[in-house]
Amino acid sequence: MNPRQLVDSLNPSQRDAATTKSGPMLVLAGAGTGKTRVITTRMALMIAGGVTPERILSVTFTNKASKEMAERLRSMSGKRMKSKPQISTFHALCVKILRQEIEALGYRKNFTIIDRGDQESIAREVLRKIRVQEAALKPGDLLGIISRWKSASIRPGDAGDHAEDDREFLASMAYRKYCDQLRSRNSVDFDDPLLLTDQLFAQHPDALRRQQDNFDFVQIDEYQDTNQLQFRVIQALVEPHQNLCVVGDDDQSIYGWRGAEVKHILSFQQHYPEAKIVRLEDNYRCTEEILAVANRLVGFNKERHRKVLRSTKKGIEPVRYEKFPDETLEAERVVMEINYLINQRDKQPNDFAILFRTNEQPRAFESELRRRKLPYVILGSQSFFDRKEIRDLIAYIRIIAYPKDETSLLRIINTPARGIGTTTIEHIMTRAVSEGVPFFEAAERAASKGKLAAKAKAAVDHFGHKLIAWRKQFSEGTGSLADKLRKLIDELHYMREIEKLYSQPAQQQIRRESVEQLIASLDDYSRRARQPKLQEFLDEIALNDRNEFGDGTKKELEQNAVKLLTIHSAKGLEFPRVYLVGMEEGLLPHKRSVEATEKEIEEERRLAYVGVTRAQESLTMTFAETRKKWGRSQKTVPSRFLFEMRGDHENDPQNVSNPAAPNNPAR
Repeated sequence: MNPRQLVDSLNPSQRDAATTKSGPMLVLAGAGTGKTRVITTRMALMIAGGVTPERILSVTFTNKASKEMAERLRSMSGKRMKSKPQISTFHALCVKILRQEIEALGYRKNFTIIDRGDQESIAREVLRKIRVQEAALKPGDLLGIISRWKSASIRPGDAGDHAEDDREFLASMAYRKYCDQLRSRNSVDFDDPLLLTDQLFAQHPDALRRQQDNFDFVQIDEYQDTNQLQFRVIQALVEPHQNLCVVGDDDQSIYGWRGAEVKHILSFQQHYPEAKIVRLEDNYRCTEEILAVANRLVGFNKERHRKVLRSTKKGIEPVRYEKFPDETLEAERVVMEINYLINQRDKQPNDFAILFRTNEQPRAFESELRRRKLPYVILGSQSFFDRKEIRDLIAYIRIIAYPKDETSLLRIINTPARGIGTTTIEHIMTRAVSEGVPFFEAAERAASKGKLAAKAKAAVDHFGHKLIAWRKQFSEGTGSLADKLRKLIDELHYMREIEKLYSQPAQQQIRRESVEQLIASLDDYSRRARQPKLQEFLDEIALNDRNEFGDGTKKELEQNAVKLLTIHSAKGLEFPRVYLVGMEEGLLPHKRSVEATEKEIEEERRLAYVGVTRAQESLTMTFAETRKKWGRSQKTVPSRFLFEMRGDHENDPQNVSNPAAPNNPAR
């Protein structure tokens, strides 16, 4: 497509954003207004106008968004580009910077990025060292607090000043030891790339200048989701030229709980007074009726940029509000309606999505969908990379790529079983720690002093030799990395291990498919990379957004099945027919927010807005008059958001009733 065709394919406001090349610009892109198309077209036009592709940096929040943008740009260009813009996530950008510069901070360049399981092991070890019981502070809770502090750029020495209660004070004591443990292993966790890049830029002006010299134009997608560290890193990078385009929607800022600060998009003009503002308000997703409800709802938020979405689609169905006596009937009637529409009105299962606020809500809907034999999938319930078989195989890849990674070594040294028992491992590790030597050297020393049985020593030696052979195999130039991984899995007889662990054929099949997906993931990476390396593949895996769907879930999204997912997981997706269920005080808005501040209520309202704007053609919102809690039925209060959407927000909550809904088979 030539530049004129690209420009002509856009509406006036999209065109304005895409053809503005220089200076700071804020693009306020409402739900369904085509923002990805705009920022990709903007890059294509810049390249067509003579900008060297490598001088453009485009930052997104997920690998999925990065890949989609790269594919769209390739499609728009119509030919294979010799050079490309750098399109990456914040974390991948910072890892790339640190691979070049981290020695200035006292790390080696071949640092590893540990996964959640390894983080929890370190957290548990640290809490044990400072004699904190799990009843007082769980490892997972400690990691959550540390992550929040890191996102806010709070370092270990300052954490005590920010502790709000006894639990956080204990966490502040553990924080420094946690960081010391990471550094001693030459490792970083998921939050460190941003924190360390911010530290690098602040303490080493020469490193900052080198990184600033890499790019002339920078654009950020989903700017409403930036946290303090991301904001500072980008601000530092663009300081010499200020050619910064940020795209986002403050009305869809729903990640405050993980450090995102909507103030960055709200105060963009304060930081860049010369900034141009472009509003994208033509919505290509939702019907007029759905958008009217969405606009009315989000209008109740005080802290927002003023904008009103306009629909390009005429609607047939009104937005419906449904009341049921309890959560069982809520699920029964919603699924009854879906069943009717599939079997009597020729709708497809993948037309339907049931969205909910909490992970406890889908159970009743699952039961009903099973009872009626309707295909369904629950999305986002477990990360692909959290599954046991995937964590096992990634540990093998890591110990091959990083021979000193003892965390991975301990995970797989006897998986599958190879005669190296727990007592043997503990004895060798105790010696390794006390003498400050690697695992295999500690085993040699123990054996030489008669402290390790000959059989155990033989098993450890055999595994050490296998590791050397596998490293040689992966370093050879012939054959793809995916083929080498498949060969490794065969040598391990890992599929036989799956059969031992899972007795049900269906479970075995799911686990085997997971392994195949990992191989496919490595193959996909190899095709995209100029010089494929295991270390880069491991970085890509480690930097998968914690809320991002993996390859397995992508396949589930494509299945012809009813989708069940949280509203948070639904962001960025769209469905013809949406049921937004459990619209009650304490669920949406969530109990924590109801008891908190107006700021948190506004985020819950934005979350409801995101749920509403997932619907393309049909939207039904439901609530139950009673809901079981601790085994007992309790009366509920309808969500305040229902009244706001209906325009009767001053009425008593108990007055909500069902509007007329002709031909509604659910009643």
